[in-house]
Amino acid sequence: MKPITRIVSALVVGLLCTLALEVAAMHSLPVSAASGGQSDGIEMKQTLYVQAPDFPGAGDSIVLVWLPEPLVSTCMGRTMKECFKIDYCIRTTNPNGPQCRDLGIPRAQLPHYPADMRPRRAISVVLRAMGNDHGFDRLKTFYRNAPPSTLSRLSAQATIQARIRYDDNPSFQGFSLLEVLSTP
Repeated sequence: MKPITRIVSALVVGLLCTLALEVAAMHSLPVSAASGGQSDGIEMKQTLYVQAPDFPGAGDSIVLVWLPEPLVSTCMGRTMKECFKIDYCIRTTNPNGPQCRDLGIPRAQLPHYPADMRPRRAISVVLRAMGNDHGFDRLKTFYRNAPPSTLSRLSAQATIQARIRYDDNPSFQGFSLLEVLSTP
């Protein structure tokens, strides 16, 4: 191999490693990064549902779901996608649209959302490249040892207590995981 080829190869490998570390750091949620620059968010303790990702290339990702209280009993035993579809059909101005057919529950039995409810809709986050600080090690241990059936459908047996930062901005409603307080 020519010296210039070695140098170029080493630079490319170094650049790729640096980019990989940057991407991993962006997806990690340490307290300082999750709380920095988000002063308009609200910190709170919340129950979150732990789910296995259902998309290709998920790797070691973990999905956390936060449900509006009126939706909890309707969603137990359903997949996250089924639950989010029901949530959409509760909130939509077009409940007769094709996505609101075959929900598995009569439209008249869908819960209603109060105006001041938090969150205003079902929300999920995908966690990737988590460290072991802030209780994340307990979340990863629970996830590895949980029965797959509790991670493929929303289940009371797959909930955690967590400290989150909730962003109720109308243009983006979401949350960041700050700390895992307890696991089952």
